[in-house]
Amino acid sequence: MPESRIGVVAIGRNEGERLARCLASARGLPLVYVDSGSRDGSVALARRAGAAVVELDPRRPFTAARARNEGLARLRALAPRLEYVQFVDGDCELAPGWVAAAAAFLDARPEVAVVCGRRRERFPERSLYNLLCDMEWDTPPGEAAATGGDALARAAAFERCGGYRAGLIAGEEPELCARLRAAGWKIWRLEAEMSVHDAAMTRFAQWWWRTLRAGHAFAEVASLCRALPGRPWRREAASAWFWGLALPLGGLALLLAACAGVPLAGPAAGLALLAYPLQLARIALRGRRSPRENWLRAAAIVLGKFPEMLGEARFLLGRLYRAPAALMEYK
Repeated sequence: MPESRIGVVAIGRNEGERLARCLASARGLPLVYVDSGSRDGSVALARRAGAAVVELDPRRPFTAARARNEGLARLRALAPRLEYVQFVDGDCELAPGWVAAAAAFLDARPEVAVVCGRRRERFPERSLYNLLCDMEWDTPPGEAAATGGDALARAAAFERCGGYRAGLIAGEEPELCARLRAAGWKIWRLEAEMSVHDAAMTRFAQWWWRTLRAGHAFAEVASLCRALPGRPWRREAASAWFWGLALPLGGLALLLAACAGVPLAGPAAGLALLAYPLQLARIALRGRRSPRENWLRAAAIVLGKFPEMLGEARFLLGRLYRAPAALMEYK
């Protein structure tokens, strides 16, 4: 693979040793590292690793979307004949052979704009939250609606669609992929090993905050893409409102009605509460992993509707008061 044909954009903020592994995994290709205000020596580390460094101007809000856009602009200057760009987050390490395999796939499939592979969690055994991340990454191969932060993109298609929406604090990948698909491109997921991710989540508060951020992304992306085919994340956004707010409020209203002597309100309130364990069982019994992992994933999905709903409410309040969204970090 000629170096001028493929390059790497890595982004990060205070990733430390995770960043060192990330940059080492991209050795041999033109490499740009984009830093979002790190205080841990990440910039110096990246320069020692041979990366060209972009330090984002702190006068504008930091987002992963903005970092990737500015990184690609710098990569273009370094490699004018660039065809493909591998985006990778600073807490991830690219798998050996992934870039070559993904580039070969794009060579053979000119209708595909972005390709991703299997991302794995580095330490799933260290916490339930890391394990949940590993299960989250385990998605089936084939044509996909979107990718995550690690992906090999056709640079021309990316630029023609305007790149990532720089103001999004999360959900920038599904939003871009929705625009790419609307323009006639396809998104693909391969079975090949792509990267190893280090979530470093050991506390419930981290998982709650990350899930709340996901809810914010569901609401914002669904709003932005409501006119696009497929309407990405519309279903996820509606689900959070139903399970996280409408159903518990409805159950409470029925319970109060039962206390006031309204006929059949008590049984109806019981049915509303029963919906949660039934949903838990439905998700768990449809799982593809071990029973323990299936029930854990189901519990996280059901419980996660509450922080997701709060994240959506946070987005709506921000839009109502025209307040810019602040970066939401969980580690």
